[in-house]
Amino acid sequence: MAAIDPKKTLDAYQAKRGEFRVVEVPPLQYLAIDGAGDPNTAPAYAEAVSALFPVAYTLKFASRKELGIDTVVMPLEGLWHAPDMESFTSRRDKSAWLWTMMIMVGDHITAEMFTDAVEAVAQKAAKKKEPLPALGGVRLETLDEGICVQTLHLGPFDDEGPVLDDLHHRFIPENGLRMRGRHHEIYLSDPRRSDPAKLRTILRQPVAPTT
Repeated sequence: MAAIDPKKTLDAYQAKRGEFRVVEVPPLQYLAIDGAGDPNTAPAYAEAVSALFPVAYTLKFASRKELGIDTVVMPLEGLWHAPDMESFTSRRDKSAWLWTMMIMVGDHITAEMFTDAVEAVAQKAAKKKEPLPALGGVRLETLDEGICVQTLHLGPFDDEGPVLDDLHHRFIPENGLRMRGRHHEIYLSDPRRSDPAKLRTILRQPVAPTT
């Protein structure tokens, strides 16, 4: 039986290049870990990602064995913010970025399953003498974003600035909306294996009516 792929069934994971679309994102459960700094150079970022994926895969196998529910491991996602949000658009000052990296997991994953998965990953890492210093920072949480605007960006991450500027300063105010919450990115492509020009990233911004 093929593994369930929420990217194909959830509207929240659908987006088109060159189109801003208002979507209602349901409450979703994630593995999450916080950090700060330039994702290209900050050791904390690499450590965070290195901790998330082993837990996600351990939960996948546990879910299939214990519950008979098999799902794909979802892509990496990130919530981003900074004291000055212009650092995401005009300046792209990555050193000022604060982030939460995440991987979505189904709501059938329980707190007990999560705790067991983290313990299993820790034991395996210790046995292999490959420490995961960020593992203790991984948590299981539900994010309820509600109404959002999103689009698909095709190309290098550093080229997102003009798209975000158009979203923030034109589309959102022109449609009687205001920004709230944190900028959200969903990395549909693996940057380690993809040509930067072909990277596919969903850019999402939670919004609310201005009145």
